[in-house]
Amino acid sequence: MGIFDYLLKKKEKPRTAAVAKERLQIIVAHERRKRTEPDYLPMMQQEIIQVIRKYVSIADDQVSVQLESSDDCSVLELNVTLPES
Repeated sequence: MGIFDYLLKKKEKPRTAAVAKERLQIIVAHERRKRTEPDYLPMMQQEIIQVIRKYVSIADDQVSVQLESSDDCSVLELNVTLPES
């Protein structure tokens, strides 16, 4: 009966401590990523939004600016969701 008990055993809910630990790890990783971004990045994003708004009406959340750094170079990625006209 041991194998049948194992197969029919209902999955236990994750323990609260384990869930809290996982969430904390996500928050810490997110905060570390923010620390590596340059200070000018949020200001640059706002300026880019202002320039785009001269031509197209967009919301702040329609523009995403990310800086990815590797060993020998940095890549600035800009994603803009433009409204359909």
